[in-house]
Amino acid sequence: MRASGFQLEDLFQSKSLTQLEGLGNVTARAMFGEYALYCGGKLVALVADDRLYIKPSSAASAFESECEYAPPYPGAKDSLCVPEERCNDREWLEEAIRHTAEALPAPKPKKG
Repeated sequence: MRASGFQLEDLFQSKSLTQLEGLGNVTARAMFGEYALYCGGKLVALVADDRLYIKPSSAASAFESECEYAPPYPGAKDSLCVPEERCNDREWLEEAIRHTAEALPAPKPKKG
């Protein structure tokens, strides 16, 4: 799948994760044919159909004016769909992901 002349899903692991390395513990995990982005163990964003969707949180008001709300896949709850120019803006992207991670609760411990 291609969007705006580049394949985000392929570049995301290299370019976008590199852009977020200042945050420390940022990882991407393949999930349902797309990618989930984690910061500090918290699910903060999804990459679906070559678009970056940040999980809604109380921190969203700081950057939602530059994004639109849309579901990352059919039947999903709306998330903040990040415009391509912001995906290429390291400072903005780090800030949005950091604030989102800070606003989200810690992941629940796994049973077992």
